[in-house]
Amino acid sequence: MEIIDKALAFEQRRHTFKTTSERIESSREVKSLILGLNDIYKEKKDPEIMDLMKRLTVIKQKIEKRLKGRP
Repeated sequence: MEIIDKALAFEQRRHTFKTTSERIESSREVKSLILGLNDIYKEKKDPEIMDLMKRLTVIKQKIEKRLKGRP
């Protein structure tokens, strides 16, 4: 369950990114975590994994919104 530990650690980290490259790196990292969790979820159908994916998706959406800029 290494990927679950990584996902939980990512969720607990501070999400203050000073540069665009930091935002891009974190966006890619969280995307790969979500996809990895999705593979595990397909096998086990554990609702806790789905909740973790939803929380990570919210974080990813905030990062993406900041990357694209606000209208």
